[in-house]
Amino acid sequence: MATDNDGLKRRETHVGTGSAVFVSIAAALGGFLFGYDTAVINGTTDALEVQWGIGSVETGVVVSSALLGCAVGAWFAGSLANKIGRPRVMMIAAVVFFITSLGSALATGPLDLTIWRVCGGLAIGAASVIAPAYIAEIAPAHLRGRLGSLQQFAIVLGIFSALLVNYGIQASAGGASGEVPWGGTAWRWMFAAAAVPAFVYFMCSLQIPESPRYLVAKREVSRAREILAKYVGGDVNAKIVEIQESLHTDRPPRISDVRGPRLGLLPIVWVGIFLSMFQQFVGINVIFYYSTSLWQSVGFSENDAFLTSVINSVVNIAGTILAIYLVDRAGRKKLLMWGSLIMFFALGTMAVIFATADVDANNNPILGDAQGITALLAANVFVFGFAFTWGPVVWVLLGEMFSNQIRASALGVAAAAQWISNWLITVTFPELAETGLFLAYGLYAAFALISFFFVTKMIKETKGVELEDMEKLEKSAYRTVD
Repeated sequence: MATDNDGLKRRETHVGTGSAVFVSIAAALGGFLFGYDTAVINGTTDALEVQWGIGSVETGVVVSSALLGCAVGAWFAGSLANKIGRPRVMMIAAVVFFITSLGSALATGPLDLTIWRVCGGLAIGAASVIAPAYIAEIAPAHLRGRLGSLQQFAIVLGIFSALLVNYGIQASAGGASGEVPWGGTAWRWMFAAAAVPAFVYFMCSLQIPESPRYLVAKREVSRAREILAKYVGGDVNAKIVEIQESLHTDRPPRISDVRGPRLGLLPIVWVGIFLSMFQQFVGINVIFYYSTSLWQSVGFSENDAFLTSVINSVVNIAGTILAIYLVDRAGRKKLLMWGSLIMFFALGTMAVIFATADVDANNNPILGDAQGITALLAANVFVFGFAFTWGPVVWVLLGEMFSNQIRASALGVAAAAQWISNWLITVTFPELAETGLFLAYGLYAAFALISFFFVTKMIKETKGVELEDMEKLEKSAYRTVD
């Protein structure tokens, strides 16, 4: 028979769960900025080439320039968050992104736009580190995977929103280079619209509490106890003791804590770095940065190419919703392995299609009806395979796999590696595409296959493991020493 205490525990769990979900959604909005910026450039590339007369190399630099800022922002975000707290870093990121969105809209040339996008990248990189770290630190262990997946869900919603906005603006102007009815060039309004989610992110960051793990590190135990009681529940005093013991030291965490005996970093940090690199080396962001231009190059009209990009984004959202359902059920490792295999076969199919397609005088592939349909299906299978596995699961793992002492700093290092990898893929794609799309997709397929073996050997399951127990898992799995 259920007792009154049982009912009270259920009510406390329900209240804590609702509160944790709310603050996790607010924190994950930083991912929305990342997704929005990823896709907003997609609709402007052809217009920028026409307006400023730049070629594929210059376009690649402009498109990828924000990623260099992201790497720098991610690298320093962990240290900054350890000094001033997680929500304050979110506020700073929101303000910077708001200003740079308007600056990009007013750019007078490729150099000007590149500078604004690099500065905007600082904000995106910082937000990409803080959101998964904060969500992992505020979420109950049994919900951590699902709530951590909200980061990726926000990213794909940002991509989808930007594509819809771009589609509406270019349709009203007759193309990204056209003039909109209310005045101004369409591509400029595409950039300016990004200021809206930046403002929303700032307002949400004002409403969320500080991370209890950060507060314990800062010796603000009473505040940490209140937040743990509201958002996590359970034996709060015991949890405080576990957090204090996991920190090992009275000093605050710092970036030098990630140093280790192997090539200068702890083994677990290297695992995070390679996870981040493989997530980008499968070429997922090529779909969202260049998909409009790509589909036009193989015979789609501008409107149809935009619509195809929107379809990719809808598939991305559907896959991410599936990930939220599966990540705390199937576990992290299984999802990554499934994703690697699905992406390998989809990318391999695309490589074969482009390798066997006829080409025009400019070396652009000419796809027949059957080839075009197959390529489109394969692209969407690839996006879906990424969306329910590597997209969200990597962010979940990066938020939870590191111990309390190194979490923010290690996540910053891993995220910086992710942004640099993203930049490498993005800036090299135009040249690879000119050589032959089969080469680009064949390379990405190879990385997908390698990632399967990496996950099989190096990734340990973290489903349901408390954050304070991650160090024990790390030492047993990677044979680290104190």
